[in-house]
Amino acid sequence: MTQRVLFLCTHNSARSQMAEGLLRALGGEQFEAYSAGTEATHVRPLALEAMAELGIDISHQESKTLNRYLQEPFDDVITVCDSAAEACPVFPGAKHRRHWSFPDPSRATGSHDEQLAVYRQVRDAIRTRIEQELLAKTPSL
Repeated sequence: MTQRVLFLCTHNSARSQMAEGLLRALGGEQFEAYSAGTEATHVRPLALEAMAELGIDISHQESKTLNRYLQEPFDDVITVCDSAAEACPVFPGAKHRRHWSFPDPSRATGSHDEQLAVYRQVRDAIRTRIEQELLAKTPSL
């Protein structure tokens, strides 16, 4: 049975986008991954770059608001930033709601390489949570 997972963040520009791409790549047919934000902006170029390093292309993903998903059923709704956790409405169709707090990589300063290093750290932390809390609990086919 396919599990539907929605990742939420304020702007749907980095953390939730990377989480969606990671779960789609790592979870295969066992998961349907989505992401949204309380506001829609754009997918950050450094998020694209950090994911491309793993061979995961998220350039086709777009920033969208959570309104389109409010009436849809999900196995998990996961907020990946603190402000989204506070602002997130109730999802009546969600079986589980989780909060994973990750720092906002878009606030990184410094050179391109220094900023990219922050995106990598957040990407890797998200991957670890996905592996430990979603993939490890999924029965093998």
